Parts: sequence; structure tokens; C-alpha cells
Amino acid sequence: MVEIDLPAGMSDEGVALPSPGQLASILGAATLSLAGAALTPDGYMALSLLLVGSTLACVAAMFALRRLDRLRRRRQMVRLGQRILGPDMVPGFLSDAQGAILDCNPAAAQRFGGRGGSLTTALSQHFAAPGRTLTRLRQRAMREGSAQDMVATRRGHLRITVSGLGAGTYLWRVEDLSERPGTGRAADALGLPMLTAGPSGTILYMNGACRALIGGRARTLEAVFERMPVAPGQVQQVNGVSGPVDTLVAEIPAAGGRREIYLLPPLSPARSGGAGWSEVEILPVPLLRLDRQGQLLGANRAARTLLPAAEPGARLSDLLEGLGRPLIDWLAEAAEGRAVPGPQFLKGRGSRQDRVLQVTLGEPDEEGCLVAVLHDATEYKSLEAQFVQAQKMQAIGQLAGGVAHDFNNLLTAISGHCDLLLLRHDKDDQDYGDLIQIHQNANRAASLVGQLLAYSRKQNLMFEQIDLRDTLSDLTHLLNRLVGEKVVLTLNHDPDLCQVRADRRHLEQVVMNLVVNARDAMPEGGEIQVETDNFDLERPLERDRAVVPAGLWVRIRVTDQGCGIPAEKLPKVFEPFYTTKRPGEGTGLGLSTAYGIVKQSGGYIFVDSEPERGSCFTLLLPGRDAAPESVGTTTPEPPKPITRRSDGVVLLVEDEAPVRAFAARALRLRGLTVIEAEDADAALSILSDPALKVDIFVTDVIMPGKDGPTWVREALVERPDTQVVFVSGYAEDTFAEQQAEIPNSVFLPKPFSLTDLATTVQTRIAC
Repeated sequence: MVEIDLPAGMSDEGVALPSPGQLASILGAATLSLAGAALTPDGYMALSLLLVGSTLACVAAMFALRRLDRLRRRRQMVRLGQRILGPDMVPGFLSDAQGAILDCNPAAAQRFGGRGGSLTTALSQHFAAPGRTLTRLRQRAMREGSAQDMVATRRGHLRITVSGLGAGTYLWRVEDLSERPGTGRAADALGLPMLTAGPSGTILYMNGACRALIGGRARTLEAVFERMPVAPGQVQQVNGVSGPVDTLVAEIPAAGGRREIYLLPPLSPARSGGAGWSEVEILPVPLLRLDRQGQLLGANRAARTLLPAAEPGARLSDLLEGLGRPLIDWLAEAAEGRAVPGPQFLKGRGSRQDRVLQVTLGEPDEEGCLVAVLHDATEYKSLEAQFVQAQKMQAIGQLAGGVAHDFNNLLTAISGHCDLLLLRHDKDDQDYGDLIQIHQNANRAASLVGQLLAYSRKQNLMFEQIDLRDTLSDLTHLLNRLVGEKVVLTLNHDPDLCQVRADRRHLEQVVMNLVVNARDAMPEGGEIQVETDNFDLERPLERDRAVVPAGLWVRIRVTDQGCGIPAEKLPKVFEPFYTTKRPGEGTGLGLSTAYGIVKQSGGYIFVDSEPERGSCFTLLLPGRDAAPESVGTTTPEPPKPITRRSDGVVLLVEDEAPVRAFAARALRLRGLTVIEAEDADAALSILSDPALKVDIFVTDVIMPGKDGPTWVREALVERPDTQVVFVSGYAEDTFAEQQAEIPNSVFLPKPFSLTDLATTVQTRIAC
């Protein structure tokens, strides 16, 4: 590069010259001052105006001479820059201080589209926000005389160098390092025409062979191809320097929606097995040549890497499947021009059955043979399947949540009125046993609904100290139904088993997931063993990139006699959406959910497996000594005798009439005064009476119109000290953030018993 001898830090841009309009204004002011001096009879005023006018005239003349000198020097610098840039093979520009292009060399005109415009516009198609980069370089050049920077683009790096020539002119060189010898693309080395296009069809890069074929650099695909759209695998005409040229189009999708397009010579029958095919042997695009019966006539290196069995003489149907009909019919239709245009997604066979390939067929040649362009779409189809699965799980979760909410309202009314009946019957009554059965089954249904909610949404863990022997025994009836008649479920417990601190419902979900996986691994039947024991670690245990601290642990092992898991798949079994089952038989979320719950509970989960010998999942949870208080059981107790109270006013807001009737009766039996409202508007209307005293609001969260938190916030403006009890059949975390903003509030999940409701309300009133 030619260096311009300018002192560092020196620039004639340090003085801002006025624009022609500003200069005309100065001259106008000078003229008016001189005319005023000639017409004013007052000598002192005339002298002042004369001095002002003369000064302005001198200033205007000085600036005009300075501007003319700068223009003269700029023309000299432009001529000097032209002599410097002309023979340079690197794109170069001359610009003014604002970045407007004054001139450029032929290399820049070919690469960036000619003269005129600004540098920002010329470089905007090659990297984002060029204005800031150019301004920074120009300011450094003003201070230091020259500047240089390296810019990352979509396909490589640009080295931008700028030097100040004086008179407000700058010389720029934009060197594409990806085109330097030894750093080019594979297509440059092969001499194959290749271009890179963006999602909108703008051409981002053309190698030397492509520019030679086209006769220069084109900006869009429409300027290269005779007909649009570009069809990979087909012979299309391009606008060559001497007229239309037939080329076989091959395409490789790239990141960000970009497309790498190769223009290959058409493979005629005479050349298909000789020089014509050897030209694409080392092309990075997998290509197959087939006859209409699906027999391979040729395959390049990339195709053989993708499909190792793709040798001449093999049949396409032995390599790929999944079209839903014989491949030979599809090939025959393509050879006759009757096939539906567009690519097809086919699965591999044999050792490549986990691969999904996008296959695009070109137009048949004179002998009816076809060229197939392959693209590995395994990752794309995997992401698509995961997205569909996530949508399906979200829809199931929403449905489950809605059903659970409505079912919880029904269970609240059933179990609540059952509680009311139990209050009027003692143990000697012949109906007492039947009522207890109704009460127990209602609570069991509530537990099932709780599990349904746990599957449908993320819930906060409600930790409690539990005995795994009781928890698993209560879960046995459900597990036996899940495993079916062919599978035997065996539970073995350590008689001195320590307790654990965990969420009972979520821990049940973990065990259910592991048992269901074990059942699916034994389609012909077998035995599943669930064992619990104390596991005392004297020193930390390192396993599977995890370190289990020393101490007392409670171990749960779920062992099956199934097909096992291959060693290469073991590290992935806890990843979301990963499943070893066949398509449609697993969600890929069971083990990842179990992993998350165990880790959140402070535990660890490991898996041991051998193909055809079964699997063993091991859970380690921190062990605890038995609590001094008795551990609660799941057997429901009849409601306790009611302790009457004569104070307290409750505003009960519930849109479900059966639930509202039960809750009102339960609270009145405790001596509380209950005011009922069916929705938020009715509640606010009742509270509009300032003389009415209300101690506590009991409200449903989800109601038609305004929801519970919304109307409560409005009511608390005038009654800030009122206690609030929210009830809902949905999970608490669905509105936890709103509840946190409301003072003096608690949450009571549905279905609740008579005792639960009355105790909660009386406790809040006493606060």
C-alpha cells in the first residue's frame, strides 16, 4: 500500500468551513451593513455599520478563498488517489469526510457495484452496521493519519484500511481475506462456479469461477438464472458472459437461511461414468445418479460418506425408505415428468436408520436417468419432532389443567356435603360406613387429580418429612394397575428405613415414571423390583460426573428384566425429549422430569443397564431420623366436633353454587356470619356500603369477569386490614406472583374439607 506523508494528528478538517448557504448569508449581512452606513445620517452609526460590513466582507472573502483552496487540493488528492488505486487488485475507494464515495478502482466497482453513493451503503450487504465502524476508523485516521480494523462478515473477514490524504479526502482499501491464496473455499480450488445467497435472494459472495462464468459480479439470483425459483438437482440456464449456459444446480443450506449454490456441468449419458462424474467426485454436495428402476449408476464421495452402501449397482430402496409407497413408482413419475415438485424426506435403512435425508430429484436426461441431490436433515427433523411433541404436551397440559379445575370443584362439593352428613351420624349409625367410603374415595379422586395437575404444569415443591414405606404402600394399588397382568411388582423395604424430606406427590410421580419405563422395557412380561434401604457413605462417591457427599442416604432402586439400554445411549437418557422407545411410544419427558424432581429435592439419580439384561435406576435422597411427632397417614378422618364462635364476618365469593352452599354452611356452623356473592361485581357492590364490617374475604381465584386477585386489590383500597383466603382448583403457582402482592392472604387448594376451610378462616380472623 502507498503511504501518504502526512504528519500524524495534522488535518485541515480541524477548522469547519461554512457551507455555500452560510457564506451567502455572511455576504448578505455585509452588504446590508455597508448600505446602512451609506444611508445613515448619523456619523457615529455610519462608522459602526461600515466597520461591521467591512469585517463581514473580509471574513466572507477569507472563507471563500479557503474553500476554493480546499477544492483545488481535493481535486489534486483525488487524482493522486486514482493513480494509487488504479492498478491495485484490492477494492479501494476515495471518500470525503462524510463517507460519500468520490471514486473507486475497477476491483471495487466489480465487487461493490460501481461509483457513487456512500461507503456505508456499499458495505451494508456484507456486514451489519458498517456506519459505526467506518466513522470510528475515519476519526482515528484524523488523529493518527491512518487506521486499520478487521471485520467479521457472513462468510469470512474483511480487513479495512483508511489513510487521510488531506483536503478532507480519505483512501480506503477493503481486502477480503477469504479470497487470499490458501484461504479460499473448496469450490475455488476446484474451479467450480459457486455463489452464496441470502434468504431474500441477494448474492453475498461469488467465487472467481462464477464471476468468470457470469461476466462479473451479480447482486441477485434473478440476475444469474433465466428462470426462478432456483431448483436444486435440476438443469437450469444461467446468464453467461456469451449467452445462456446449461448448468446442474446443487445447493447446500447454510446457517441463517443462507444458501451455497454450485453450478455444475450437466451430466450427459456419455459422460456419466467418466470425466463428467469425476468433476463432482470431490464436490461437498452428495449426489447420486439413478435409472428409473432405482438402481445406482454413480455416487460421489460425499454421497458415499452419507450412505456407505451407495455403490454402483445398489438399489435406492435398499438404502432409503419412508415415502409411504414404493420408491420405484416415485422415480418412474419423476422420469416421466409427473412427480410432485419439491424434496422428499426419507429415512435410512440398516446402520443408517437414525438418519433422515432430504432427497431432491433433477429433470431426467435423454435416457431417463435422474440425478438426486441429498441433504442430511436429521437434525432439522429431530427439532421439528421435538417442537411438535412440545406443542402436544402443552395442549395436553392445558386440557388436563382445565379438567382438573372443574373436577376439583365437583370433588369439593361431594366431599364437603359428605362432611356435613358425617356431622349428623355417629359411628353406630348404619349409614356411617357408607359415608366414610364416599369420603375416602373422594379423597382418592382428589389425589389422582393432583397427579394430573403435576403432569400438566410445574408446581412448587411442598416439602414434608415422609416415610417411604408408607408412601410406596399407598401407591401400590395404582402401580399394579399401571404394570398390567404380565408384570409382577415386588416391593422390599428396610425395616429400619430412615425418613426423607421431599414432596410426597412429586416423589410418587418419580416412582411412577420409573415403574412405567420398566414395564415398557418388558413387553413379554417379567418382574419389577422396588427396593429401599439405608445407604451410609463414609467418603464422597464420584460417579457420572457427579459427587455424592458422604453421609446417610436413603436409596430407592427400581430394577427390571427388560431389553436394557445400549452403552452409547446411557449418557442421554435424562435429556428432555430423548427416548429409547420407538416413535409414538414415548414422550421423552419421563426421565427428565424424574431427574429434575430428584435434583430439586437434594438427591441424585443414576442408571445401570446392559442390553438384554435389564436396567436398574438408583435414587439417593438425604436420610433423616424419624420426627418426634407422628407421621400423618393418607386415611381421611371424620370431621372433628365443631367449636362454635360468635364473632367474625366472612364475605364468600364463589361462582360454583354447590361449592358456595357447602362453604357457607360450614362457616355458619362455626358461628361465623357469612355474606355470599356469586362473582366479583356482586362482592364489590356489597362492599360499597361503608357501614358494613367484613373481617375476611374467602374468594375463588378463577371466576367469570374479574378474577379473585383483581377484585380483592380493588376492595383492599378502602379496607386495607381485611384478611384474604384464596381457594382454587388450579395450582398455587399459577397466580403466586399476584398473591405475593396482596397482604394478609393465604391459599387453600381445592378440594378442601369442612375442617380445613373452617380452621383456615378462623386462624386468619384471629391474626
